[in-house]
Amino acid sequence: MRIILIGYGIVGQSFTKLLLSKLVDLYNLYGMKPRIVACVDNKGSAIDTSGLDIQRLLEIKKNKGTVGEYYRNKSSQLDPLQIIENIDAEIVIELTPTNLKDGEPGLSHITSAMKYSKNVITVNKGPLSVAFPSLIELANYNGIMFKFSGTVGGGTPILEFAKRCLKGDRIVSFKGILNGTTNFILSKMEEGLTFKEALKDAQVKGYAETVPSLDIDGFDAAAKLVIMANWLMGMKVALEDVNRIGITQVKTQEVSKALKKGNAIKLIASCENKKLVVKPMEVSKLDPICVNGTLNSVTFSLEYAGNQTIIGRGAGGIETASAVLRDMIEIRENIINEKNWF
Repeated sequence: MRIILIGYGIVGQSFTKLLLSKLVDLYNLYGMKPRIVACVDNKGSAIDTSGLDIQRLLEIKKNKGTVGEYYRNKSSQLDPLQIIENIDAEIVIELTPTNLKDGEPGLSHITSAMKYSKNVITVNKGPLSVAFPSLIELANYNGIMFKFSGTVGGGTPILEFAKRCLKGDRIVSFKGILNGTTNFILSKMEEGLTFKEALKDAQVKGYAETVPSLDIDGFDAAAKLVIMANWLMGMKVALEDVNRIGITQVKTQEVSKALKKGNAIKLIASCENKKLVVKPMEVSKLDPICVNGTLNSVTFSLEYAGNQTIIGRGAGGIETASAVLRDMIEIRENIINEKNWF
């Protein structure tokens, strides 16, 4: 199985480390021999149709800062779109940074891969939050598989749980904590820290970016909510359809007051009666979705089976990389099943 890897940051490097450690298992369990035939970061690219040396790829990225230095005295000048068009591969894995304004450059990478009949895996929320219905339509039109389980919940299979494990029932509504950074901040505020102090702690620990607006203003949770609403509820919505309020105005006094009532203030994303909302809410400490730290949680309300809750770590390089690997295995199994069918 040939792979084009677009984006080689934390998740991309974690994926190749995971791939390296799982090569024997992948062959023994699934008959897979994955080869990365092209790898692109923001400064260059490396291409080898027979398969790049993964260990060398990691070392070059660490020591030189770009995979463009993979070949000594010979750097590739091909950009991602040229590579997607000209390099044969079964899968394009798109891992560039999230852009919630227009989804670029990830949106162009994904649409190009689909047009050239390459299966796609992504953890990039940007393209899905701005163009989900059209991407699904394009994937179906070109007969390719489009997998994105890592866009919501990181390594926790929230989308897979809802799509597969809840078959035979109907999801009426859902709500949950979809952003680990804001959950960490609010958990720290329960300990008496102010919002600014808790944010600083999150930044020191690497949970929050230097410019944390994506998380604290609720954009990340809103993007995940849009993906879930489209994929699980059959809606056709985008970011502008979400009623969004972040956590910047939450006061320590409000958190303390909620605690005295046995509640906690959490940033809750909800989909009910086709209304999408992200806002800080009081949640009972006895509610299964009331988790602390960087955990994510979602409760699905079902027509027949009542409430079902899934909890897990929602971020992290290796956790998200495990979702990419999960999607890759599923694509492989589907390819084999299609061949056996004919």
